[in-house]
Amino acid sequence: MPTPAELGFAMPAEWSPHERTWMAWPTEGYTLGEDPAEAYRAWSQVANTIVRYEPVTMVVDPAARASADEWLDPAVAKVEFPLNDAWMRDIGPTFLTRGAGGGAGELAAADWIFNGWGAQSWAQWDKDADIAESVIGHAGARRFISRLVNEGGGIHVDGEGTVLVTETVQLDPGRNPDWTRQAVEDELKAFLGVGKVIWLARGLTRDYSEFGTRGHVDIVAAFVQPGVVVVHTQPDPAHPDHEVGKANAALLRGATDARGRALEVVELPAPTVITDADGEPVDYSYINHYLGNGFALLCGFDDPRDAQAAEILGSLLPGRKIELVDARPIFERGGGIHCITQQQPAV
Repeated sequence: MPTPAELGFAMPAEWSPHERTWMAWPTEGYTLGEDPAEAYRAWSQVANTIVRYEPVTMVVDPAARASADEWLDPAVAKVEFPLNDAWMRDIGPTFLTRGAGGGAGELAAADWIFNGWGAQSWAQWDKDADIAESVIGHAGARRFISRLVNEGGGIHVDGEGTVLVTETVQLDPGRNPDWTRQAVEDELKAFLGVGKVIWLARGLTRDYSEFGTRGHVDIVAAFVQPGVVVVHTQPDPAHPDHEVGKANAALLRGATDARGRALEVVELPAPTVITDADGEPVDYSYINHYLGNGFALLCGFDDPRDAQAAEILGSLLPGRKIELVDARPIFERGGGIHCITQQQPAV
């Protein structure tokens, strides 16, 4: 069977026009946490902000419909599918397009294997493993089934043939124990329509704790324009990500994209808070933002560097309204704004 790339499909950059944003509503387990209202407030603030700019469809487990109706703006569309968790970036599909010239195009999607971020002991994914297929069907997209265990948070594309990944995700023994680096590259090229894979060594320290993803790239580095990438840096030498950030920035400064351009690397300093209430290092990051139709939605931390991050990203994203939402409750549950959203590109 031909691959998506062989048929001319590719993943557009996140800043390309969207048809809608997909999300999933918190239902059970650690995502709800000890204070479900805190989770509902965080997820609804993200959805209710985005829906002012573009359509939002929220996947809701039938058992959680009442809370979704209570917290979400009526403009947010709802579709009911069984859910374990609420990280749509990871459990949902990766949308692809082809032939968009002249307003006519086709929508497809890569359906990766999802196994609970490497079959982690605490994770449940019997329902989430089917969410990508359900979303693809509801969107009316053509479905391409990959053999790779992968999540949307583990990839970031520039829309011009380049993808960022980390070695500890796609080469994770809990995900793809029998895959070589070359085999992973071949699959990503076949399903994303890219020609160049840039490998970062690892993600942020907190992401390797009990509820981490083992190194998702979308909290570490992200394209904001072709040839321009923002990278998380930690100014405080007392934080273990100080060295991680320096290494990632250096690697990216030495890299070229699929078109042979040397990357312009812009550092986004981490918030000033470096530990949580238990004294553990946090992974607060402004990289984990979301770009939509006319806006950029940033993770806020009630921190002095929120304004600095908004200014930097605003300068790199002219013409977009910069919005901030308090992302601390989302980070406490294992991710950020980018992790709970997934774009469906316009065709």
